[in-house]
Amino acid sequence: MEKAEQKGMIEGLLFACGDAGVTIKQLARIIEADKGTTEHLIEELISDYQCLDRGIRIMQSHDTFQLTTKPEHSKYVQKLFESPRMNKMSQAALETLAIIAYQQPITRTEIEEIRGVKSDRSVQTLLARALIEEVGRRETIGRPVLFSTSKEFLTYFGLSSLEELPPLPENVENSDVEQEADLFFQKFNDNE
Repeated sequence: MEKAEQKGMIEGLLFACGDAGVTIKQLARIIEADKGTTEHLIEELISDYQCLDRGIRIMQSHDTFQLTTKPEHSKYVQKLFESPRMNKMSQAALETLAIIAYQQPITRTEIEEIRGVKSDRSVQTLLARALIEEVGRRETIGRPVLFSTSKEFLTYFGLSSLEELPPLPENVENSDVEQEADLFFQKFNDNE
């Protein structure tokens, strides 16, 4: 495999893993290269991104690497997230929010079991918007984080308490809970 192809693969993997980041060991295993070669390729990518005309960089935190925007562009990124179009939530975020609202407190694994797909990004989006919050840890192996809706959630949806959430039909499956709740939350998203 050519060096340029390996660099491209690493760049794609950094993008795909998002905020979670990825380690040299993981990258080396995935691109089927030794640790030294992988470290050298990361160093080259870091150098490539240091050019003035690039908008992103590779950041290292402990042994994890991730793509981030350059600090000097932060005011433009902030404008983007303040724009009305960015206020709409994705379908995945709405589904995740609906599950949390009706099943709280709930762990990320439990959310993923209901949705049937990974929900890391959706949970991060909801945390960043302060619509959900960490409320403790489940007393099981690994002590996973429990999530619940926040006070901002109530404000955002014009509710004074969770009791104002529309009731779900009796004897429904988890997927039905998700669909019913999606309809409620989608109304608010569409009106923005």
